[in-house]
Amino acid sequence: MTKGKVLVLGSNATEIEVQGGHGPTGQYLNETVVPAMALIAAGYEVVLATPKGTKPTIDAASDSPAHFENDVAAYERAKAFYANDPSMNRVQTLRGVIGSGLEQFAGVFVPGGQAPVVDLMQDADAGTILRHFHAAAKPTALLCHGPIALVSTMEKAAAFRAALIAGDDAKARELAANWPYAGYRMTIFSASEEKVVEEQILHAKMFFNMPQALRDAGGDVSVTDIDFAPNVVIDRELITGQNPRSDHPIAQALISALDQANA
Repeated sequence: MTKGKVLVLGSNATEIEVQGGHGPTGQYLNETVVPAMALIAAGYEVVLATPKGTKPTIDAASDSPAHFENDVAAYERAKAFYANDPSMNRVQTLRGVIGSGLEQFAGVFVPGGQAPVVDLMQDADAGTILRHFHAAAKPTALLCHGPIALVSTMEKAAAFRAALIAGDDAKARELAANWPYAGYRMTIFSASEEKVVEEQILHAKMFFNMPQALRDAGGDVSVTDIDFAPNVVIDRELITGQNPRSDHPIAQALISALDQANA
């Protein structure tokens, strides 16, 4: 017997729009695996689902011991877990888990990497899933770029995203009316952290930054003064982590919330 099931929403995106074209993207290895391994160790069952029902592509930028505090053994364990563990290979579609009943899940987790900015942010099924957990006040954890998936709960998520890409913040704010998470305290990958990715990985500029997007949506967004310092913000059922180094802290916060709900 497990303590319960936790749904992990993964992305299928492999490239992201940047000014002047497209850049490579994917899901971050540590952000996906560290919380999943911690959940399983704490007695929970992990179910991975993506829009297409196929396994997320790991962003090459995250495939390094550097994201595991340069602990090569931890990095190798993470790679082996992602490659071989049944929880990472029995991937379902988002629509499939909706059809099988969302009430079976105790909580939901969305890892980052920039990939969710491409698909989950505007995916109607992701919106249905997150609205369920919001309405049921079940633990809802999102990490790094993952919190941008909260936008999917909007009635016009795709139009909101298009307004951000067009640089029309006023239109975006108008489209965000009645967002379920308006007024929630939250964090997300900061604009200054994104600049590092733009300069060192994408070699191009993004169309919008993550904090501005969630502020336009109506979120009460805060980020750390020091880039890449771990940061987790908890408000009601919502648990958000700012960056890759928030992987262990958000895992513990989610497990604590799940355990409390089970008590």
